[in-house]
Amino acid sequence: MAGSFDVVVVGGGPGGYVAALRAAQLGANTAIVEKDRLGGTCLVRGCIPTKALLQSSELYTLAKGGAPFGVVADNIAFDWAAAQKRKGAVVDQLVKGVEGLLKAGGVTVVRGAGKLVGDGAIDVAGERLQAKDIVIATGSAVSRIPLKGAELTIDSDAILELKEVPARLAVIGGGVVGMEFAAMFAALGSKVTVLEMLPQILPMVEADVVNAYVKHLTGLGAEVHTSSKVAEVAKAGRALQVRFSTGGEGGGAVDADQVLLAVGRSPYTEGLGAEAAGVKLERGRVVVDDHLRTSALGVWGIGDVIGGIMLAHVASYEGICAVENIAGHARIPDYHAAPNCVYTDPEIAHVGLGEKEATERGIEVKVGRFPFAAAGRALTLGQTEGFVKVVADAPTGRVLGVHIVGPRATDLIAEATLAVQNGLTLNQLDL
Repeated sequence: MAGSFDVVVVGGGPGGYVAALRAAQLGANTAIVEKDRLGGTCLVRGCIPTKALLQSSELYTLAKGGAPFGVVADNIAFDWAAAQKRKGAVVDQLVKGVEGLLKAGGVTVVRGAGKLVGDGAIDVAGERLQAKDIVIATGSAVSRIPLKGAELTIDSDAILELKEVPARLAVIGGGVVGMEFAAMFAALGSKVTVLEMLPQILPMVEADVVNAYVKHLTGLGAEVHTSSKVAEVAKAGRALQVRFSTGGEGGGAVDADQVLLAVGRSPYTEGLGAEAAGVKLERGRVVVDDHLRTSALGVWGIGDVIGGIMLAHVASYEGICAVENIAGHARIPDYHAAPNCVYTDPEIAHVGLGEKEATERGIEVKVGRFPFAAAGRALTLGQTEGFVKVVADAPTGRVLGVHIVGPRATDLIAEATLAVQNGLTLNQLDL
């Protein structure tokens, strides 16, 4: 489908489709180019399918622990195939929703891989689109590392399509992706072992929050090895063996039926033709300025491909900012109140500054901490692990950051985000 447009967005993920919709709302004749299903990694093979399976594992856990609540059931079993079917249905429904939004918004959807060829032109499957402005929103791909035996591992895409729950799962990488799968499969009865190279899993989370989570995870029989470097993944009969060293001393090994390699994600620019079109890349990411402009006139970058905060809601926010800049509204993204959620059990969520980070910035802080064990609602849920930690500026009481580990943390963080974003004080939150 050839044609001329005001704005062409390359990539149909949460950054791209939101950018396209906002551009159309602002009166731009807009097209979006997508080679896969609309919705991107988050919707198709990331956030949404993972959370759908996590919900299934949570319900399984609740059912097994129902007796104290008066819910007694015998022979409770988990049907992985049924959970997978539901996951697929959720994804399908949301993909159709995105398609409907774009259609209703008057956005032209062009199927295929987009390649920039300069001067506002994009080639898609042999057809040429012309645009006054182009928004690059091609997202990210699973990162790989030079590991002996890496071909024996599975990534975050493949683990979502497993035909059965593995009896033993080794997870290489203790970031968000690795820990969410560790939580899910530990709850489903897998013997989980996590191997993290850094001194702490979830390095972007406050240490006391992580410690509370690890206590729960190990209580399920999981093992967590930090400061551990994986040397090799090898076949061991019908199974696999992961060989590693901890703290540079000695060696260890763990047997597993599946090995998940979860070492992060990298900006995806393969086949984009970015540099040939004058778009500067740096270590694979699209370089942008404060307004999300690239080095090429009329070309903008948003989301994971620019290598900033790799979160779906941040990509959507950047998409809005970019097209509003195209429309002349001068938006500079502000990330100080970008919330971050980890869908483990118990859940983890945080926004703003941590205690250590604030102190390192020379801020005099006041820290408050409230345990869920003392919260009436948590007691009624039967979920009393964890706490809420608030970091505030001592002289003014302004809320700088909130860190939660416990039940419904990923919901509770919304109020905290509003507090940090709007510079509210502790006294303004006393209700």
